[in-house]
Amino acid sequence: MHNPTDDFSPLTLAFVGDGVYDLLVREYLVRQANRPVGELNKIKVAMVNCKSQAQFAAKLLPYLTEKETAVYKRGRNAAPKSTAKNGTIAEYHSATGLECLFGYLHLNGENQRIAELFERIKDLFSNA
Repeated sequence: MHNPTDDFSPLTLAFVGDGVYDLLVREYLVRQANRPVGELNKIKVAMVNCKSQAQFAAKLLPYLTEKETAVYKRGRNAAPKSTAKNGTIAEYHSATGLECLFGYLHLNGENQRIAELFERIKDLFSNA
């Protein structure tokens, strides 16, 4: 069965996934403690920068389904127009793959799977 989101470009999926991931991180941080906004933003940046996302993606790979791995690789192998600001090109590509995966899952209404994967990311972040 053909899934319409399979036709979206990986960078389009990453565009959506960036917003989904960012909102998950913000919600997670706000629910942890009532902190000043500046402190929240500092912690958020630590979780959403390309280096962290690349590390999270590497740790998630063994838990991904075959389809999820293919979506991640499509995003990782895409050629973004911008360049990495705070990481290597490889980290930027890997982060794009993670965002692509989150965008794909979101657009397909796979909220439970997003929650499962983000739970692993939270565990990785809190144990770092």
